[in-house]
Amino acid sequence: MKYKFIFAFLVVLVAGLFVAAACSRATSSEPENNAVVSATPAPAANTSKPSSDDVFDGVEVVKTEAEWKQLLTPLQYNILREAGTERAFTGEYAETHNDGDYYCAACHLKLFSSKTKFESGTGWPSFYQPINKKNVIEKVDNSLGETRTEVLCARCHSHLGHVFDDGPKPTGLRYCMNSAALKFEKAK
Repeated sequence: MKYKFIFAFLVVLVAGLFVAAACSRATSSEPENNAVVSATPAPAANTSKPSSDDVFDGVEVVKTEAEWKQLLTPLQYNILREAGTERAFTGEYAETHNDGDYYCAACHLKLFSSKTKFESGTGWPSFYQPINKKNVIEKVDNSLGETRTEVLCARCHSHLGHVFDDGPKPTGLRYCMNSAALKFEKAK
């Protein structure tokens, strides 16, 4: 039994190395929509930050699902990697009113500012615009039998929430995010 576990662990480890090597060799001049541009490990939770976290620089974070499960809490994994949703009015940042910025909980890309946060009454933190449009990906989501616009982190492609066209001026948008998908840092 002990040797089976060690063998299984080694198989997973070697497979992960092959995937990482294949990703780092993929260098085409025009990557497809979901192609990996480059593989960069995400920082460990709450320890280090990428050198540039204000504007997405085109370098994507690629991890195996096993690596994401080790890095994230079960709730974060469900939301960020499986497109789950936390229940309304239960998230940590639904009622946060401090000055600061909101980062992706998976890869620490800066996503939203408290200056664009507003009370939507929905029970989720809502913003009328991201820090930079390059930092988020918007894609069509038909998962609930209706067409919505899903919002993903541009760096790690983690699910953050959805954007709706019922927000305040100046954009008229409501980026309705899951608290567990974000990490808030107070202004210094």
